[in-house]
Amino acid sequence: MARNNKGFGKTFSKGSGNSGGMLQWLGLAFILLLTDQFTKTLIVGYYHLGDSTYVTSFFNVVRVHNTGAAFSFLASAGGWQRWFFTALGLVAAAVIIWLLRSHAGQKLFSFAMACILGGAVGNVIDRLIHGYVVDFLDFHWNGMHFPAFNVADCAISVGAMCLILDELLRVRKT
Repeated sequence: MARNNKGFGKTFSKGSGNSGGMLQWLGLAFILLLTDQFTKTLIVGYYHLGDSTYVTSFFNVVRVHNTGAAFSFLASAGGWQRWFFTALGLVAAAVIIWLLRSHAGQKLFSFAMACILGGAVGNVIDRLIHGYVVDFLDFHWNGMHFPAFNVADCAISVGAMCLILDELLRVRKT
């Protein structure tokens, strides 16, 4: 399988690696992971569950525990979801590392993968340590609240958007 992102990197065929390039993407993932864990440590250290600080008319800092997945999907499933999402995150991390090794020169694709990797590992660490993911960014408007999220979720979302953009650009160029 060969990927070709003209303008965004080189073409690598299956099995060809670029460990030097891969290290920069792993470094980005690590920085995102550290940022995520640092912010969550601050929240856990200074906020009790349910505490909230008003910041603006549309944003609060809160402490929420999410035992489920995105938007609290399966949050009340009885506990098995902790291990399922932990395993899923670890498998995703392994696949992403393999993809980074195979396609490290493709900048947009690798940026997307690094963002997803850093976010996924950040949430896996929460599940392993706490049994839930610590969320704290609370955006709201006219009494309606978007589900609280964290830096890891932001990284995963940015990565997913960049992955879609990478694919659209790749398909458009072929």
